[in-house]
Amino acid sequence: MTRTGIAVVGSLNVDLVVPVPHHPVPGETVLGGDHLRTPGGKGGNQAVAAARLGQRVRMVSRVGDDDFGRLLVDALLADGVDTTRVLTSSDAPTGIALITVDEQGENAIAVSPGANARLSPGDVTAAAASLSSAAVTLLQLEVPLPAVEMASTLAGGIVVLNPAPAQFLPPALLGRADVLVPNRLELAILAGTDTPPQNLDEVAALALELPTEAAVVVTLGAQGALVCAADVVTHVPATPATVVDTTGAGDAFCGGLADGLARGLKIEEAAAWASRGAGAAVSRQGAQAAMPVRAELERGAG
Repeated sequence: MTRTGIAVVGSLNVDLVVPVPHHPVPGETVLGGDHLRTPGGKGGNQAVAAARLGQRVRMVSRVGDDDFGRLLVDALLADGVDTTRVLTSSDAPTGIALITVDEQGENAIAVSPGANARLSPGDVTAAAASLSSAAVTLLQLEVPLPAVEMASTLAGGIVVLNPAPAQFLPPALLGRADVLVPNRLELAILAGTDTPPQNLDEVAALALELPTEAAVVVTLGAQGALVCAADVVTHVPATPATVVDTTGAGDAFCGGLADGLARGLKIEEAAAWASRGAGAAVSRQGAQAAMPVRAELERGAG
């Protein structure tokens, strides 16, 4: 079977973003600027990122039977994402994310999963044809773990797992992942340590100790990414950018990585391509709204 395109099994949220001079501490009220309401969710962000790079993307998710849910589906359709397997829950609202962004572009996020928490293994099984025919299946952890595990079982192509939000993962799921894409904190949790690695040598050592044969691509923010594959470690520098909002950076990276792998790039080449996408995304506000198109990245590569 010739597999094409990308299947994304994950979350859809509406992001409510408030720019603030600094993030509030417990008990503090901070006056911010005008809020922004925008489509988000790690699954939706990564789907849009890949679609804007020219991939045929199929989304598997859940939204509520409300205006926010319709907004999210319409936004995916506008970017050409197949929403046939985006189901509607009548017993839960659409997920939302409350996001504050400080003057350095760093964000703090609280998520109410809503309908995302209702995505079941049965929902994923109903999308088996989409998963088995995809060149890449892209997964995150803002939906229930049993649904993620089912998706990894049904995937026919490369399984890319972004283990966020951070949590310990069952060995069987780690074993079915072909590529893991954690940040420093997520890497530490996967490795069972409380202390995130501080330098590139520590990142590499921890990534190579994980009980998996998957390639591990650790995202490092302004330091770029570290690719650990078959005991070979490659540092991919970050693309220079003026940072406005880091909210969608990791998702832009994952979408770009999936796009590169679906096109047959080597993992190091796909990570370099993904880094360009993340650099473009942080230079503007929002998550899905910040995702670049292919022509923009190709111009930057030239």
